[in-house]
This record gives sequence, C-alpha cells and structure tokens, in this order.
Amino acid sequence: MGVLDFFRREARGSIENPSIPISSSNFLQVMGWGEFVSAAGVTVNTDTALGVPAVWAAVNFLSGTIAGLPLKVYVRTDAGYDEVKSTNANQLPLILGDAVNDAMSSFAWRKYTFDQVFTGGRGITYIERNNSGDVVNLYPLDPTLLTVRMFEGRRLYDVRVGSTLTKTYSADEIIDIPFMLEHDFVTHRGPISTNRDAIGMAIAASSYGSKAFQAGGVPPAVMTGPFQSGAAASRASEDVANTMAKLAREGRPVMALPLGHELKSIGFNPEQMQLLELQRFSIEQIARIYNLPPIFLQDLTHGTFSNTEQQDLHFVKHTIKRWVEQTEAELNLKLFGRGSPYFVEFNLDGLMRGDLATRMQAHATAIQNGIRTPNEVRKIENLPALPGGDSLMIQGATVPITSQGGDNVNA
Repeated sequence: MGVLDFFRREARGSIENPSIPISSSNFLQVMGWGEFVSAAGVTVNTDTALGVPAVWAAVNFLSGTIAGLPLKVYVRTDAGYDEVKSTNANQLPLILGDAVNDAMSSFAWRKYTFDQVFTGGRGITYIERNNSGDVVNLYPLDPTLLTVRMFEGRRLYDVRVGSTLTKTYSADEIIDIPFMLEHDFVTHRGPISTNRDAIGMAIAASSYGSKAFQAGGVPPAVMTGPFQSGAAASRASEDVANTMAKLAREGRPVMALPLGHELKSIGFNPEQMQLLELQRFSIEQIARIYNLPPIFLQDLTHGTFSNTEQQDLHFVKHTIKRWVEQTEAELNLKLFGRGSPYFVEFNLDGLMRGDLATRMQAHATAIQNGIRTPNEVRKIENLPALPGGDSLMIQGATVPITSQGGDNVNA
C-alpha cells in the first residue's frame, strides 16, 4: 500500500484550473519545476542547479538546519505555558518530535519538505486524522504532482495519483510552505526558476572551466597554413585537436606544428575571462538568493575571526527566524485551528549558543538576576537537574545603600 492509499477524501468537482490545466505541457514550469533556459544559454532545472556547489550547499545547509531544530508542543495557561507530553490520546508531540508516520522520522520529513521549498519553491504535507479529528500521521507529498486552485474563495489542492486519478483536498488537510506566493495567492515563485539567469551563469562558468581543462587549458584557436584543399584543412584541424587532447592526457606541454603552419587563439583563457572572480561572484549571488552569509557556503574571502560569530547571529535572526515563524504559523493553523490554546514552537537556543566563556557569562547573569533557575540553565547545557536547582535566585549583596550605615551615608 502506498502513501497516497491512506488519503481519505475523494475528488470533488472539476480537477481543471481554467488558466492552468493539469494536462498542460508547461505545467511543471508554471508551478516552479521543470526546465528553463537562462540568458547564459544553459538549461536550468533542479538537477542542474544542484550541480552548482554553492546551490547544493545552500539547500542542504538550510534544510538540514531547520530539520535538526527541536520542535515542541505547548499549551497556554494562566501562569504562562507548559510543554505538552505525548499520551495515548494525544500523539502529536511524538509525531512532530520523533516520527511523522510509520516510515519517516520528523527530521526526514522536515528535511524533505525544505529541500522542496529551497529548490522548486513549495513543500506540501497531507494531514491524516482519525474519526475524532486527532492527527495520527503526516505524509509529505511530491509537489510536482500538485495543482493549487481557488474555488469559491477557498484554496483546494489537486493531487495526481497515477495517470488518470486525481484527489482533491481542502486547505485544512494540507500543510503548505511556499517560498514566495504570487499575487493570486495560489501559484508560487521558486528560488531556482526565478533566479535562473544567476544560477545559469554559475553553471556556464563551471562548464567552461571543465571544458578548458579537458582541452589542456588551451582556448579555441584557428590554424593557418598552406592547405591544398578544404579536405586537407579539415584533416589538419582534426589531427591538431587529437594531438592536443593526447598532450593533455599525458601532461606534455609542447606540440610541434608542420612548417608554415600557425595556431592563433580566437577565444579567452580562464585568466582573461576572470573565471575565478566570476565563480566567486556566483557564490555571492547564490548567497543573496537564500539570504545566507557567504561563510556558510564555504567562502571565507571576507570572513574574519571577529565577524564570523556575528554572521552566525545574522543567520539566526534574519534567515532561520523567518522560516521558523512561517512554519510555526502554518502548523498552528492547520493542526490546531484559530484560537486554540495549543501551539508548536522551534527551539533556537542551540543555534544561538556562542563560545563557552560568553555562554557561561550569560548563564551566570540570568541566574544571579532571577531570570532563570540553575536547573533551567543545566537543561540548556544538556546536564541533569540537581536538587534545589528549581528556585529563582538573586544576589544577596545587592541592597539599598542606606542599609549600610556610616557617617557618610547622608553626606
């Protein structure tokens, strides 16, 4: 039995979008997947884009980071909020924190979802509920098999199963995380398709470099000489090309030409084309696409000992925070509904941890000023709780100056 066999709802209404039918030949392109030709003349799709090391690093770094964050369920109380533990009647904390279904861990589900978000531009998950309405499983869907449409003001999701069958689900059955929605609130923009020219330039630069090394580093050239016929010129050109390839394989740098013949370059070598600078610029462009400091793409050109930690904080505050909040809002709406006292939250403390000295100083300040208990700090550091560590503390030496007495108190 496949994953889609678990889905309960039958198809409702027409499966066709009047403007973008599922049968359309450009369906994948319209939805953000498929192939596009960039201005550099190369084909850009998910597979070719992931062949660019910077894109590969950005997608895996972002999706892996979000997948590894602790995800907890909480309930609001008069005193604040409490963490909800998994019970036989409520398996949601276990589902979100451990395994979303019998065959997939929570980490694998989130990693797959955000792999799709950061490539095609959308991550989709089906919510399976029992007869009581409780969530029992989450199943990620292949976004390329999906059409999103509006019907009477409500968003519907048509999922293709096989070549003919289509099932339709309402918005409350689907967890939908788009990279960016268009003006119609239905179609989306994917980072690869939208930025295909910048990514295509990186693909073209990498391809050119590979071909240059394959040709022994020799740029395109024209050969002149006393050829007797066009056929003779063609044979001579082929002989020279074969000889250059052989010299490249054997690592020999010198080639002899017949008397009266000459090779003249008609292209640019990698240095003249500033290939290294172009590849570095491509890394910076891709970092901008994903809002990542370049050091996370292994570009330390501008990285220093003093600014690297600040870029860590920039990553958490301005990149991860945006995706975490979008995901939390979507999960809270679809899993609990509006106005529910229950909510989910990612724990970002691990990402915000600095070096040991800075961390210990922050913990000491929190304990001494009654912000955190010793056991709360120990939990953050993955240490066991200790007796007496659950009480808030404050420094006893901090007292009003008038209580110290002395002749100069009121001077």
